Amino acid sequence: MKLGVGVLVAVGGLQLATAQKAPQYGKASIDELIQAMTPEEKAALLVGPGMPGYAGLVPLEGEPDVRVLGEAGGNDKVDRLAIPETVFADGPAGLRIQPKRQNDPNTYYATAFPVGTALASTWNTDLIESVGEAMGEEVKEYGVDVLLAPALNIHRNPLNGRNFEYYSEDPLVAGKIASAYIQGIQSNDVGTSIKHFAANNQETNRLSVNAHITERAMREIYLRGFEIAIKEAKPWTVMTAYNKLNGKYASASNDLLTAILRDEWGYKGLVMTDWFGGYPSFESILVEGTVSDVVAQINAGNDLLMPGTETQREALAKAIADGTVNEEAVNTSLRRILEYIQRTPTTDSYKFSNKPDLEAHAEVTRKAAAEGMILLKNDDNALPFTNKSETIAVFGDHSYSFIAGGTGSGDVNEAYSISLLQGLNNAGYSVDKELQALYEPFVEKAVEDENKRREEVGLLADNKRLPEMLPNADLVAAKAKSAAVAVITLGRNSGEQFDRKIDDDFYLGQDEVKLINTVTKAFHAEGKKVIVILNIGGVIETASWKDKVDAILLAWQPGQEGGNSVADVFSGATNPSGKLTMTFPIDYNHHASAANWLGVPAEKPTDVYYKEGIYVGYRYFNTFDVQPSYEFGFGGSYTTFEYSDVKLNTTTFEDEIKVSVKVTNTGKVAGKEVVQVYLSAPANLVDKPSEELRAFGKTKTLKPGKSETLKFTLKAKDLASFVDAQSAWIAEKGTYTVKVGASSEDIKTTATFTVNNNITAEKVNNTFDLDVQMEVLKN
Repeated sequence: MKLGVGVLVAVGGLQLATAQKAPQYGKASIDELIQAMTPEEKAALLVGPGMPGYAGLVPLEGEPDVRVLGEAGGNDKVDRLAIPETVFADGPAGLRIQPKRQNDPNTYYATAFPVGTALASTWNTDLIESVGEAMGEEVKEYGVDVLLAPALNIHRNPLNGRNFEYYSEDPLVAGKIASAYIQGIQSNDVGTSIKHFAANNQETNRLSVNAHITERAMREIYLRGFEIAIKEAKPWTVMTAYNKLNGKYASASNDLLTAILRDEWGYKGLVMTDWFGGYPSFESILVEGTVSDVVAQINAGNDLLMPGTETQREALAKAIADGTVNEEAVNTSLRRILEYIQRTPTTDSYKFSNKPDLEAHAEVTRKAAAEGMILLKNDDNALPFTNKSETIAVFGDHSYSFIAGGTGSGDVNEAYSISLLQGLNNAGYSVDKELQALYEPFVEKAVEDENKRREEVGLLADNKRLPEMLPNADLVAAKAKSAAVAVITLGRNSGEQFDRKIDDDFYLGQDEVKLINTVTKAFHAEGKKVIVILNIGGVIETASWKDKVDAILLAWQPGQEGGNSVADVFSGATNPSGKLTMTFPIDYNHHASAANWLGVPAEKPTDVYYKEGIYVGYRYFNTFDVQPSYEFGFGGSYTTFEYSDVKLNTTTFEDEIKVSVKVTNTGKVAGKEVVQVYLSAPANLVDKPSEELRAFGKTKTLKPGKSETLKFTLKAKDLASFVDAQSAWIAEKGTYTVKVGASSEDIKTTATFTVNNNITAEKVNNTFDLDVQMEVLKN
């Protein structure tokens, strides 16, 4: 099959005879351009130009003729009408382009920002907006029109291979973080593409797995974050998911793309498929004559098919000519594409510099990463560690090969990445040289072997954990005598195409267990402490080993300045203020989704059943009294905070209710606190979780003894649950309890109010009828 196609133009006399008379983009109206298009030109604009060399589908010598090397694609141009091509590029954690180009001495590095889980863990929307502003400047100055981000699918299960790109198990957190990210990027007059719309919650067989989900779960859990971000931030584009929803591909779902996105949410922007969305597998693209259902995709409201194939163009052009595709849908999609193009830097003929301010952006990522780090444990004030006169014994492969970010389309080609070792050295600490001399060649060889394995497998290579070097017990005992403290870094990586494993990934490997046991035994025998740094993108098991160590700092995959960011927290230069946006379970099987992950049949699932319904994450753990290792919203600090003076402006809800709470720093160092507002609601019409997050905020930096009063406003939609029988969001009459706390379990203060009558907050369309009989979990 031929990919990387150019624009198809009409043949015969029209092409030459009307070239001079054809309306021209920039001079003619959108309606005039659409009216002048041939079926082939319409198909050329509705179907992307292909992706040369992608996945080896097309032999490619040299570099493709593209504006930005490493771009993911864009709309194609239509020469006869002077419609320009625009550029899309990957980048949830930063712009993903190629840094080196043939016959070009310059480099085009981009900043690797913290991954999604790290950004969300800040709970700081102002900070996230500043990250977006920096990222957007790189997008614009490198000649890109749209960044294919943010990604905000829900953490349904801790093993999703792309959870590192996503924000939370809670849709409010996901939506608010995504909204700030979008607003920051788009302040540069470039676009974003919010993805993957919707319910793309696993990588295994992601192109065709059929997700069976109730309408209530879709609306309350899997769509709510998108709704918040789309309404608040108005992303230029939306990217549809690969998977099916109750029997229909997301890219061909009228319920998703028209009834909800357009009619209910009022979205005006462009919708594009994920790359090869609508095909049952990447392999199927190579089968001659195989084509996605282009008619269903366009009719449903999916405007642009990416990256585009010749067969898709041929099929769509024929359908347009034959009238077998809805003409109004075709013209509406063309209008959206042209309206999008009009907004771009390309249309403005922006002279991009190829010189974004990478130095300033390094400071942004360093600050953001530090604020997203979470102090999971800190016995006897093991952290901050301020002794710089003695040595630190640094163990663990990933202390020497720190993971900046995940793999796949969420990766970034940065100029450098600061390891933990470098960060500690930069902060003035002395690291044990003998251990360093042992670790560095071992880790270098392990990384080399892993990279070689991945190159041999190719694009579809999964991630393997590096085997830990295990120093002998006598050496560790000697280091326990000579060093002041031990640091162990545990690392995990994952990415596109593959989900994580339970054994030797979610659970520690035996080599990691042995390393922890050996080091803690030796250092505790000398009365010295052991600090664990978690350099991970998603959840791992902690319950079986956390009591063995003195402190645990969850550093996530913190971007290119990661080692410096860790050192900032380690030293106390930054007081950790991150909080978990997902639950860390004691046991993997404690997750409600575990029984139905990854679907059936096990070897290649075609169907996955969301039988847990709305009970995702803390909604399940709290409601059904399942004790976690670390609960949603948890995070420590080097100081302490007191909550007081919780006030409601009324005890009877009508249109809205205002909540305020005073937070005071009662400790000895300055710090920030994340305040979480949960709501327990009456459950007469439908069952409900014991509480749900309905608002959050973060204080400014509070000096010891200082206070700040945070204020929140709750409206009827914030009180409401979706009642399927009435196709409506309803706030039930009865008594509501506001729970203000430092985590979902650490509730500091409460207040109650009443709703006198059922309130229909929003009446909606009837959508997402189940295609199978399915019983879901109820409280």
